[in-house]
Amino acid sequence: MHEQLISEPLQPVHGQTSGPVVAGAPLLPARFLWRGVEYKIREVFETWKETGPCTHGSGERYVRKHWFRIGTTCGDEMKIYFERKPRSARQAKQRWRLYTFTPAGE
Repeated sequence: MHEQLISEPLQPVHGQTSGPVVAGAPLLPARFLWRGVEYKIREVFETWKETGPCTHGSGERYVRKHWFRIGTTCGDEMKIYFERKPRSARQAKQRWRLYTFTPAGE
C-alpha cells in the first residue's frame, strides 16, 4: 500500500450519513467531495478518538478529533477525521479533513 499524506478539507454531501449514531460522535457523511470529485463510503474499517488536555488547566481530557479509516465504493482507502473545535472562526465549516489517501489497487 502506498499511503499519501494529504491533510486537506473535505466537503460533506449533506442528507445521508454512514454508520450508526453514537452519542457524542459526529455523524459520518455517506458521501463527500474532495478536489471536485464525489466519494461514497462503502465501509468503515476502524474508528478511534484523539484526546488532549483541558486548555484551562483542570487536568481533564477532552476529545479533540474523531478518526475513521474508510473504504470508498471506487476501492480507495482513506483516513479522515472530524475536528471537535474548528481551527478558526473562518474555518468553522471545514471540520472534516482527509488525512491520508491510498489509491485502489495499491
